[in-house]
Amino acid sequence: MDMALDATDGISDEALLVLYANGDGPAARALTLRLTPRAYAQAFRMLGDRAEAEDVTQDALMRLWKIAPDWRQGEAQVSTWLWRVVANLATDRLRKRRRVAPLEDAGEPVDDTGDAPAQMQTEARRAALAGALAKLPERQRRAVELRHFEGLGNPEIAAILGISVEAVESLTARGKRALARALEGRKAELGYTDDEV
Repeated sequence: MDMALDATDGISDEALLVLYANGDGPAARALTLRLTPRAYAQAFRMLGDRAEAEDVTQDALMRLWKIAPDWRQGEAQVSTWLWRVVANLATDRLRKRRRVAPLEDAGEPVDDTGDAPAQMQTEARRAALAGALAKLPERQRRAVELRHFEGLGNPEIAAILGISVEAVESLTARGKRALARALEGRKAELGYTDDEV
């Protein structure tokens, strides 16, 4: 029996996945609409390329649909499983890309809001942060991105990275300190005042 999309609001991701596995197409559409924006945002943040982020998001969702019939309830949250797959697929693409060209050559998307000086400053800040993030060890970088850009909690990050909550806390603390050190001498250049950083 198919359900209407508006009737899925109170249904968990896991229940929607089980419904899809049992042939409920609207459940799949509802779950796709619910999970795609964050999966895409995570992929885009890691890759900096819209087309690649769309490919990664689509590939991750296809993998979710493929494993739906074998989903073991209670072992993991659907969203956590999906974020881990997105992170792994994006990391694989970054590794391949690094063999071809440095990540720094990819550039950052241009923010088309605001006046020209504000845009230039925003772009300089983004580039500085991206450069500093790229120098972090991979697990530190991923922990910092998931915590501060994706807004995930430590238990969710631990599940995505396959580590303990304490390890997440340590990685994010070390990552933030390393970023602060890397950007410390650039406050004036980037237009920050002491109370902003």
